[in-house]
Amino acid sequence: MNILAALTNEFSLATWQVENIVKLIDEDNTIPFIARYRKEATGSMDDQQLRLLHERLVYLRNLEERKQAVLRSLEEHGHLTDELSAQLLRATTLTEVEDIYRPYRPKRRTRATIAEEKGLGPLADLIFEQDLETDIYSAAMPFINPEKGVETVEEALAGASDIIAERISDDPVCRTLARDMTQKEGIIRTSAARKTEEADKDKRVGVYDMYLDYHEPIKRIAGHRVLAINRGEKEGQLKVALEAPIDEILNGLHGLFVRNNANTKLFMEEALADSYKRLTAPAVEREIRSDLTEKAEEGAIKVFSENLRQLLMQPPVKGRTVLAIDPGFRTGCKLAVVNETGMVLETGVVYCTIGKETAAAKSKLAPMVTAHSADIIAIGNGTASRETELVVAELLRETGLTAQYIIVNEAGASVYSASPLAAEEFPDFDVSLRSAASIGRRLQDPLAELVKIDPRSIGVGQYQHDMNQKRLGDTLSDVVEDCVNAVGVDLNTASPSLLSYVSGVSATVAKNILTYREENGKFQSRKELLKVKKLGPKTFEQCAGFMRIPGGKNPLDNTGVHPESYAVAEKYLSYENKDSKVAEIAKELSVGVPTLSDIIKELKKPGRDPREDLPPPMLRSDVMDMKDLTEGMVLQGTVRNVIDFGAFVDIGVHQDGLVHISQLSDRFIKHPLEAVSVGDVVKVKVLSVDIDKKRISLSMKLKGEHAK
Repeated sequence: MNILAALTNEFSLATWQVENIVKLIDEDNTIPFIARYRKEATGSMDDQQLRLLHERLVYLRNLEERKQAVLRSLEEHGHLTDELSAQLLRATTLTEVEDIYRPYRPKRRTRATIAEEKGLGPLADLIFEQDLETDIYSAAMPFINPEKGVETVEEALAGASDIIAERISDDPVCRTLARDMTQKEGIIRTSAARKTEEADKDKRVGVYDMYLDYHEPIKRIAGHRVLAINRGEKEGQLKVALEAPIDEILNGLHGLFVRNNANTKLFMEEALADSYKRLTAPAVEREIRSDLTEKAEEGAIKVFSENLRQLLMQPPVKGRTVLAIDPGFRTGCKLAVVNETGMVLETGVVYCTIGKETAAAKSKLAPMVTAHSADIIAIGNGTASRETELVVAELLRETGLTAQYIIVNEAGASVYSASPLAAEEFPDFDVSLRSAASIGRRLQDPLAELVKIDPRSIGVGQYQHDMNQKRLGDTLSDVVEDCVNAVGVDLNTASPSLLSYVSGVSATVAKNILTYREENGKFQSRKELLKVKKLGPKTFEQCAGFMRIPGGKNPLDNTGVHPESYAVAEKYLSYENKDSKVAEIAKELSVGVPTLSDIIKELKKPGRDPREDLPPPMLRSDVMDMKDLTEGMVLQGTVRNVIDFGAFVDIGVHQDGLVHISQLSDRFIKHPLEAVSVGDVVKVKVLSVDIDKKRISLSMKLKGEHAK
């Protein structure tokens, strides 16, 4: 297979683009670096497109390696023919390769191999060729051999049938036909795994109510339902089965393997039925369920990735002092005042959830807000968040303080607070106070704080614990890397966690940067990075453009202009005819148009943070209750999570409402991400409220209606 040609066709790119991208990847350039600083070579492909191409490149290379391994194995065992070689070389998927190799690969001990050991292979060949001029009993007589365990004609024929059944099942055409027909016409069916009285005692059963007697065509089932069914089966709540179009499959196989020979027809039909029922059907069911799961996981990972991207790229709340509250019942609400630079000024504990102590809580909160001129009160959305929100809203009403409050997603804050990194940052704080500080900081700069947490713990996906954790972790890390490099990092303030996501910077180099900073003071120029231990020219090339030095010796060090382009930037600054077309200037400066365009953009807004172009988070000063909601009410809310079947929106009543995919847009959309993203501020209409089940149904289909 010509991998470059395959990639060119699949991605609809020019040959030169694919050749350049593969060359850059093979030279150990990172995706962020290629996307940002090698646009002329790639045709200005973005990081997500480049990652998809890289992923496909890896798959195709693995496919070629597997083909070569199979060819070597076939040759070593004397099975390789020109036809087999051609089939393998034409294969475009790993599944095809394995189907071709299946009849020849070393097998574990099966009924067929046992029959082969008894010398029944030649009998199976005679019957399988279906040219017998005598009945099969006569053909089997010479194969009776008590010494090998074949006592009767019936035993000989049974062994031959086992060999034929395995031979049919191993045939690539058989597998492909059974797989394709099952995928096109099959049904996935689920039912309760236990008796009703047993299931009633298990609270988890309610989660799977719709699947206790459920069926759906395999070709139509949505990914989130596949993952829900898998979880129900894993938890012992559901039984799952695939129902294939058996008659149609057997008819198709009959035409392929059974000839009209009166002596062998019935025997072959029975062997064929046994082959399908005992060998092919179970294997195909496993393959299809595995394929469904893999596709569902890929879909869920994609949703998780996009949600994470939007969460990380939420606009920072800069220059504001925050009073952060980590709510709690028994141990109280932990407080941390965080100034505009992220330094913790004061900590404390209050009890906002016990009626008689709320007055004492207010009397402590008010002076903290006043003393530090706190602009915002950030409340974590975990346990006791609702009760804490009520106390804060009452405090703002009663005192007339100008501060506002916001509910902050605290997912992963507890993971961070118990980590070695948190202990290093806050050695004198207990775990709960670290969590409060993290909540405040993640409002001030979501990206800088969230990179300290395993992306899988941030909780903006669905069924993330049910999928391939390595695949999920790698993909989410790529998202974090893309976001960090899109924003850039302040070389003199960035934490090791943030630095480790910069293009080309390993965790070790990130720590070495911090060590250098502590020993030598602030970096004055990007070139100084070359003095950092283990940071050589290649790493410098990859990372330098993403590092920022506000107030450094060279103003260009606080821009996204790469040091390799400083000369071009300086020539442009002294260029007299800046009103000329960019293409003309680029030609005179001997630089590509994309690179010059980026340089001009950076020079116009040095140190620009791309997140600042997004709408700011929504602040509140009062609170509502679910009981205050009425059908038809129009409100403003913030999208907290996007999943396959809709989006959850925070409308200020502590319980997020669901906007089903059918209510997200007036136009048809295949996925909610086409209409909304995490962090979006949206207008919604209340469709229904179920207080007992704590369910709110919302719609974004609004016609001239105004939010309250």
